[in-house]
Amino acid sequence: MSEQTIAELGEFGLIDLVRGRLGTSDYVLVGPGDDAAHIATADGTYVTATDILVEGRHFRRDWSTAADIGRKAVAANLSDINAMGGVATALLVAFAAPGDLPVSWVADLVGGMVEECDKVGAKIVGGDMSSAEQVILSITALGDAERPVTRAGAKAGDQVAYAGTLGLASAGYGALSRGFRSPKAAVDEHRTPHPPYAAGPAAAAAGATSMIDISDGLLADLGHVARASKVAIDLDPAAFTILDAVQTVAGALGGVDPLRFVLTGGDDYALAATFAAGTTLPDGWTKIGTVRAGEGVTVAGAPYEGGTGHKHWT
Repeated sequence: MSEQTIAELGEFGLIDLVRGRLGTSDYVLVGPGDDAAHIATADGTYVTATDILVEGRHFRRDWSTAADIGRKAVAANLSDINAMGGVATALLVAFAAPGDLPVSWVADLVGGMVEECDKVGAKIVGGDMSSAEQVILSITALGDAERPVTRAGAKAGDQVAYAGTLGLASAGYGALSRGFRSPKAAVDEHRTPHPPYAAGPAAAAAGATSMIDISDGLLADLGHVARASKVAIDLDPAAFTILDAVQTVAGALGGVDPLRFVLTGGDDYALAATFAAGTTLPDGWTKIGTVRAGEGVTVAGAPYEGGTGHKHWT
């Protein structure tokens, strides 16, 4: 019998395997399995998260400029801190690339990183470099969160809401993958997402019971909330506003249901959160569903047949 591969086990099975072999300590307030870890120090606490972007898997140099890639790499990490209700303060950047990569490309990459960091006041404070056959970026973000919000606090009766944009980046990827360079709004969002950086701290201050950023798709990521909170989540498809650019791409791709981009598309780095029933949602947040007893995520009371979102090793 052949040995099981990581593709067969899947990303989250692999995460569970790794978590089962890790220890913990009194310094670890929230460990692996959330958007960011929450760590205690001698004079306070901090939240920290890491993400890796690999050329050909997460970006293409013929689709995006170096500055676009720098902004996207940083945004993915700032978004994880945002999803804990925090604000990033510092980043560590590990960079690997082939030796024939132009120096000017790297300079533009760093410029894009700095531009995105400036949106929240964070600074790049160190990192590492190595050679590789393609460009690889691994970034660790650190930040402050007055009240870290995890994935595990949702309760039956809570309202489900989102902040930011859903479906636009995925539609942009769909357009680019077919050789199109329009609609511009969708293509630009795939290249450089715009996470709602103010929405995370606002949700935490409003008493959000759980929160997550949407990197792999709304259904997939809400599935993590449902699993961590031991609840079910049902979404109302009529609650979503589908942007014109998303509808345009859906039509150009042969009549694809535009709601699929909204429910299963990632890379917009929007936020999804749950709030107690009756809570007045902060500005920029829109109610899209309800938390119920049970398990899993449904749309209008039924499983969604269009998939759930991005999967690694597929």
